[in-house]
Amino acid sequence: MEAKLNTADKFDIQQNYRRYLRLKDQHTAAQDAHNYARAEKIWIAGVITLPFAVASTFFLGVSAGLFGVYFYSLLKTKLRINEAAEGLEQLDRWFSKKRLSFEGKVMYALNDRLLENPIDPFDDQFYAQDNK
Repeated sequence: MEAKLNTADKFDIQQNYRRYLRLKDQHTAAQDAHNYARAEKIWIAGVITLPFAVASTFFLGVSAGLFGVYFYSLLKTKLRINEAAEGLEQLDRWFSKKRLSFEGKVMYALNDRLLENPIDPFDDQFYAQDNK
């Protein structure tokens, strides 16, 4: 017999599930943005302007600006990745207290090792019925 979720936690589980999906999407988007920022070759233009920077402060500024733009975009995207990962980790801990886990965006019971029975937090059949 599979364990049922507590009906009193239904609202919190549903809200945190929505939050988890939103953070998962943000994390994926931030990783894609970081990969795009790493692929930018603006730093090559900075390297090309460096030999000219010896004779001109203008080219020194251009080179510094190009490097600054490149490293700023890397840092900005890395911070967004870390922020989303922190939120996901916090929600993973909350769900593990409720004996739930995630595989991608699908929720399972913590004791479901084979991942055979996904849980839909919006379906009432997964919650214990009150017998009064």
